[in-house]
Amino acid sequence: MNWHAIEIRWSEYKASAKRQWDKLSEEQLAGTRGKREYVASRVQEAYSLSREEAERQVAAWQARQMVYAVAPKN
Repeated sequence: MNWHAIEIRWSEYKASAKRQWDKLSEEQLAGTRGKREYVASRVQEAYSLSREEAERQVAAWQARQMVYAVAPKN
């Protein structure tokens, strides 16, 4: 799954991110607006991780995400 798809549909992916990183508040996740670098930064801060470890966690989470189907418009 590419990050651009996650960013565009962040409102659908926020709940999954919240389950993964429960120390992050809804406001913190919403404030990232789905920007990957902001998500990684919030994870790094909340869990006192190195930048590399936060990036690794975000990449692993990204790899597990499913694509939300978009219904065709008639």
